[in-house]
Order: sequence, then C-alpha cells, then structure tokens
Amino acid sequence: MAARIETLVLSSGSCVPSVALSPVAVSRSMGFRGLNILPSRSPAKLSLRNRRGRSGSRILCEAQETTLEVPAVTDSTWQSLVLESDLPVLVEFWAPWCGPCRMILPVIDNLAKQYAGKLKCYKVNTDASPSIATQYGIRSIPTVLIFKNGEKKDAVIGAVPESTLTTSIEKFV
Repeated sequence: MAARIETLVLSSGSCVPSVALSPVAVSRSMGFRGLNILPSRSPAKLSLRNRRGRSGSRILCEAQETTLEVPAVTDSTWQSLVLESDLPVLVEFWAPWCGPCRMILPVIDNLAKQYAGKLKCYKVNTDASPSIATQYGIRSIPTVLIFKNGEKKDAVIGAVPESTLTTSIEKFV
C-alpha cells in the first residue's frame, strides 16, 4: 500500500534530463519504487506552464509499506535494547563510508522483516559508538553479532549471502 506524500511540479525545461522524466526509466530500470516522475498531461495542469510555455511534470513521492529501516543502537541504548532483550538480537556493526556495509543493508532489512516478532535487528555505527565495537572486539566491518539472553552467541564477518546469516539466526530463534 502506497500513500501519497507530496507532489512537486517541474518544468520540462528544468535541469532534470528528459530520460529521467520517463516513469519507466525511474521505476523499472533503477528498481526504485518510491519516486515516480510522471509527465503532466491533464487539463488541470495546463495552467502550470513555465515562462516558455512548456508544460510541467509531476514528481510523486510515495511511502512504501515495504521499507523498513533497522534502528540504530548507541552507547546509551545498548544495555536496554540488546543485552536486556527478551528475544534474540542481531546487531550489524557498520560505518557510512563502508561499501560492503551498504551491500548487505538490504539483506539485513530483509532479515528484519522475515524474522519480525522472533528476532530484533539493530545496527551500530562504529564511528559514532566506537566503545561498543571495542568491547566486542570488532576489527572488521561489516560484522554481524547475534545475542541471546544478553550474551554474544555468534559472529559473522564480512558481506556474506543472506543464506549464511539465516543459518546463523536459525540456531537461536
């Protein structure tokens, strides 16, 4: 289910390339479904013309129900969210500059959806919370740790396939 958030009108003579104005190019070729750029052809939009008499296009941003951001854990929330959790917890140690960390982000998001209610998923930015990374001996990122009853049970280092993480998770849920 998508909800309409905002509509923005762009003139066709603006800095957006004409290729980008194709809804097919945006939604299918890039695989991104949250932004649709549609040419404006409705009579109601005819009054929205720029100084050169060109009609505009609409950028339609839609919130996707499928998007889920894994919440961040900091030094102040580590104890309550991870160590005192009733459920097993998967924690990804990452950094914004880390390419492999960005590669496994969709995998972690998918696992968070797949194991919702059975497993809690969090992420720790090692640049923002280096003390947690040091405490658990994180020397390489991405590293995924699994905790159960406040104890570290398993570690997976590197950008690994989803099946590797699923195998590790299944031992503790």
